[in-house]
Amino acid sequence: MAKLNIYNQKAEKTGDIEVSDKVFGVKMSEALIHQAVVAQMANERQVIAHTKGRAEVRGGGKKPWKQKGTGRARAGSSRSPIWIGGGVTFGPTKERNFSKKINKKMKQKALLMAISDRVKNGEIIVLDNLNTKEFKTKVMDTILKNIEKNILEIKNKKIEPRKEEKIEKKTKTKKEEKIKKYKRSFLVVNDKKDEKVKFSIRNLAGIKILNLNNINIVDLLKYKNLVLTQEAVKNLEEKYK
Repeated sequence: MAKLNIYNQKAEKTGDIEVSDKVFGVKMSEALIHQAVVAQMANERQVIAHTKGRAEVRGGGKKPWKQKGTGRARAGSSRSPIWIGGGVTFGPTKERNFSKKINKKMKQKALLMAISDRVKNGEIIVLDNLNTKEFKTKVMDTILKNIEKNILEIKNKKIEPRKEEKIEKKTKTKKEEKIKKYKRSFLVVNDKKDEKVKFSIRNLAGIKILNLNNINIVDLLKYKNLVLTQEAVKNLEEKYK
């Protein structure tokens, strides 16, 4: 059993919660996570490109000329692929199917692996609640700023500059480097659908909000930090334990 700290909206610690290793301590398997990500992205893929074959293009019902006696090659329809304006041979069509199958238990385990990895790396933040009285982007921005200042800075969440950038940035102070390199990246998971929270947070850059029913592997890997409400943690345990 692991313990996660619980914070209020001012990012002040108010307590802790014990979580099950069956949900928040699953051993990592990169192959399984890769399989789950590929399957989800393939199943979301839309078939847009479509070319018309000779049966779909307009016209061509009448034989252009008689079969013999003209000295020209035989032709049965002006919609033949070798004619200008005719159908396309072997072109992409809307009948293509990119979907991939993955077992339900494999998909669930990959999801729990991604969540467990956030716990292991200290990239999960549990809030006691995410309620707001009005539709205000500024309120949500303040909550996230509190998290960045009081929690992430303590944990020294900073991205190291790449090797080629180190030479160019020698003259700058460490503080300036840190400010420039930091990029906000939060996936916020609420325990229920809340329109006020949704509309208050959707215009903030680098942040996505989901309710617990829509949590998925791709979004978990896309965003650096995972923010969960206390109720969402309990519901996750009840659902997957």
